[in-house]
Amino acid sequence: MANEKSDRAVYSIGAVARMLDVPASTLRAWEERYSVVTPSRSGGAQRLYSRTQVEQLRFVKAQMDSGASAADAHRLLAQELAASRIPAAPPERRSEAKPLILIVDRDPYAADLTEYFLRTEGYDVAIAQDPVQARLHFEERSPDVVVIDLLISGGAGFRLCSEFAGKGTGSVLAVAAIDSAEEALHLGAAGFLRKPIEPLALVSSVRDLLGTSALTRPSRRSSITR
Repeated sequence: MANEKSDRAVYSIGAVARMLDVPASTLRAWEERYSVVTPSRSGGAQRLYSRTQVEQLRFVKAQMDSGASAADAHRLLAQELAASRIPAAPPERRSEAKPLILIVDRDPYAADLTEYFLRTEGYDVAIAQDPVQARLHFEERSPDVVVIDLLISGGAGFRLCSEFAGKGTGSVLAVAAIDSAEEALHLGAAGFLRKPIEPLALVSSVRDLLGTSALTRPSRRSSITR
């Protein structure tokens, strides 16, 4: 089913905390106290949140922002889930400046296809097909989200993932044809998608991560002509 495929993205607890503007310790407390949103665990015991769970937590946060207690917000979520209803997410925030997405992929066809779907959504896009290009784009253009194929140039994507995530200037979405979610998140990636990637999953993941980057800070590229 399309919904199942679009939910293959996984996010670290740190990324989810930034998305929701909620401390990671609070997310852990909600999980232990209410057991409504329970992330899976990697072999290294890292919490792995799905897109569906992120939307559920957004519902909880929206209820609390409206005055509900954490207990009541989770009770309402449980009721929605028991009735097989999808909790309504709050309206998305908009930014006047177009977020910039850097695609780092060795496959020109895959990169062009990714660029097409992201530009269709209104994003600016830059493409790099090797580590040298990727570093140049990253340093010169400060992308809001970097989509990295971990297997680029014989696995150099793993090093780029760690390097870019360590800069802390944008979110890293790691992708690979092998299940590398645990290693990617350990290196600092905010999310992971398994290839082949469906357009809906890609766009949804980028939109999620932009909630913690471009939409919550002034553009750093206003003086750059693209």
